[in-house]
Amino acid sequence: MLFGQFAFLVSALFTGAAFYVNFAEQPARLSLDDRALLAEWKIAYKRGTAVQAPLALIGCVLGLLAWYCTGHLLFLLGGLVMIANWPWTLLVMMPINNKLMATPLEVVGADTRPQIQKWNGFHAMRTVFGFLAVVAFFFALIG
Repeated sequence: MLFGQFAFLVSALFTGAAFYVNFAEQPARLSLDDRALLAEWKIAYKRGTAVQAPLALIGCVLGLLAWYCTGHLLFLLGGLVMIANWPWTLLVMMPINNKLMATPLEVVGADTRPQIQKWNGFHAMRTVFGFLAVVAFFFALIG
């Protein structure tokens, strides 16, 4: 059951970080001018990737280990939902991430702010995935 408890903890950490980005960091950065907005996004994106990508992978592995040890399908579901962040990011978010990262600060255009707002909408799905994993792991632990 220790794997399940750690899966719950890791998924909660992931969800908290994702939620923070959507509901604290993003609104704060949107108060900046377009050039500063992009500069801040680039820094935050690199640091956020270093935190969230490993948490999603670790949460998945722990969920799968908990499922293997207990046979409880909610651990499997939670693990799969945690790893769903990877294809979501690679297939849906990566085109906008790459476009924003490739935009030099000297040529920030009128589409920069809408692109970052669109990015936040995509990132909200990562928050949802994390929350669903937390719920699955929670009910697996109490059931």
